[in-house]
Amino acid sequence: MTIRLLNTGNFFADGGAMFGAVPRSAWGRRYPFNYHNDCKLAMFAGLITTDDGRVILIDNGYGTKRPKPFTRTALAFHHIQDPAQTLAQQGIPPESVTDIILTHLHFDHCGGTTRFGDRGRIVPTYPNAQVHVSLAQLRECAAPNPLEVDSFSTDHIDAIRQAGLLHPITEPQTYIHPHIRLTLHDGHTAGQIAVRISPTDGRTGGILFPGDIVPTAAHLSPTWLSAYDISPLDSLRAKCQLLDEAAHDRLTIVFYHDAFHPCATIRKTRNFYTIAQPEPGAEAAPITIID
Repeated sequence: MTIRLLNTGNFFADGGAMFGAVPRSAWGRRYPFNYHNDCKLAMFAGLITTDDGRVILIDNGYGTKRPKPFTRTALAFHHIQDPAQTLAQQGIPPESVTDIILTHLHFDHCGGTTRFGDRGRIVPTYPNAQVHVSLAQLRECAAPNPLEVDSFSTDHIDAIRQAGLLHPITEPQTYIHPHIRLTLHDGHTAGQIAVRISPTDGRTGGILFPGDIVPTAAHLSPTWLSAYDISPLDSLRAKCQLLDEAAHDRLTIVFYHDAFHPCATIRKTRNFYTIAQPEPGAEAAPITIID
């Protein structure tokens, strides 16, 4: 099994929104910001190729269908990459992708699921890929609450549903592969998926994709919650659960939005989580970053 991270682009988000009630004097020591108080963020999609021939994408960024806002009144997306083109450069045509895991349906995570086809019709980018997304997210997308209405776009879901590719996840824990586990968590949004990939050789360690429950390495403090989180207490519980698991099992965490530290292992000291320094002779996590 091989694991690669694809940086699908960058954008700037207000630091106050990213860190909620945490004052800039605190979060500014952990994450860079510019004179507008904006933080540069990334969108790291995961690419997993398994020994039995599966090709699996975890999220796929902003995509190419939506206009790119560059004004100060909107998120400033830039250097947007089409994951399908990046995969093609790696020798993987879109038709070879077997699965897409969408942690949730906010547009910066699932925009590359579909593309414009003939006559401007929206079609699946990966025509043979089963799309795994939680039923709770599908329901939120269909009838969004006022806080998330601008975060969803139904065109992705309509296209993949019509193509027969939609696979709703309903169980709190699901395996789509013997070594790939999906769990559901409320907090950032309803039914967000976290993905754990276990080593195929039985060793300790593994990879954790927590999505926006832990968007950057600067969010390791349990109470440092984004203002985008719909249910802060649920988000806090989900974060502590995933961070405890990552620290105990020595998982490498992928921080989807961290433009400076895309992945790291962590350790827990009392009630605090910090990035762990590699132990002498320790084998690095098998992740290749394609930027």
